[in-house]
Amino acid sequence: MRPSTETGSSDWKTELRTRGYRLTPQRQLVLEAVDALDHATPDDILTEVRRTASGVNISTVYRTLELLEELGLVSHAHLGHGAPTYHLADRHHHLHLVCRDCGKVTETDTSVAAPLVDRLRTEHGFDTDMKHFAIFGRCADCTARREQGDGS
Repeated sequence: MRPSTETGSSDWKTELRTRGYRLTPQRQLVLEAVDALDHATPDDILTEVRRTASGVNISTVYRTLELLEELGLVSHAHLGHGAPTYHLADRHHHLHLVCRDCGKVTETDTSVAAPLVDRLRTEHGFDTDMKHFAIFGRCADCTARREQGDGS
């Protein structure tokens, strides 16, 4: 479960300070937007930030996201073509299940992929980074619609 903005803000301030950074207004606004939106693109984050601070530009959002990811506060995943999506890094690691029909993103625990991860490690010596893992397919709703003949 995600911390509330107030609690999150306090935690973010501590995390940034212990790494030698301040929680600037822009950093706080970007962190709050990532927290509120979950799996948001930089453009989504900019739109959310501009509700409070209209002077913030996309370059500031990208620079801030890059720093926050380096500091381990946010993480990104590529959920298809286009911009990556960002979420708070303190959330548990999860797989992203992305519906190719409607675009819905569902999270599931990484343990469901444990047999695959183990096999990749055993057979190929490959250590899988589950933080950026997305599986594409069709969600239950779109599958049901297709089966009923409502979709193509």
